Amino acid sequence: MSDTTIENPVLNAPYDEPTRHFRFGDEGITNEIVVGRRPSAYFVPIAPIAYVQQLPADKIKDRSQLEKLINYSERHREEIPCYALRHALRLRNSSNRGEKANDLCVADRQKHRGMSWSPDGSVALTSTTTLGRNHELDRWCATGELSMQWVA
Repeated sequence: MSDTTIENPVLNAPYDEPTRHFRFGDEGITNEIVVGRRPSAYFVPIAPIAYVQQLPADKIKDRSQLEKLINYSERHREEIPCYALRHALRLRNSSNRGEKANDLCVADRQKHRGMSWSPDGSVALTSTTTLGRNHELDRWCATGELSMQWVA
């Protein structure tokens, strides 16, 4: 790896699709900024797939399940993040914000009371709970309109 130091590694807004990235060369990351989204396939390590392929046959109960895992990993390579690289670039490796929002909106009703919910029911519960937490439920019920404002 190169010893390149990037003073400000943040190129894109956190909630927008990335439009720029730093180029990676044979020696590692460079200071060169490239327009466009970096394909994640470049970073998915091959090592996990190679590791499971070399497992001894006597350690595997059902080889077909292992082949399914390998095939899935190969098909979805572009969608699988490399957490070590994300950590090195100081990017988030968790979904804790999304999980917390889910906990606040619906988890108590859906997870902890043994209820079964349809997808439409989940969306309705999430929407009305979010409206209530944002103090918008009364307005929405009365007028059918929402106030779309940035919160300071």
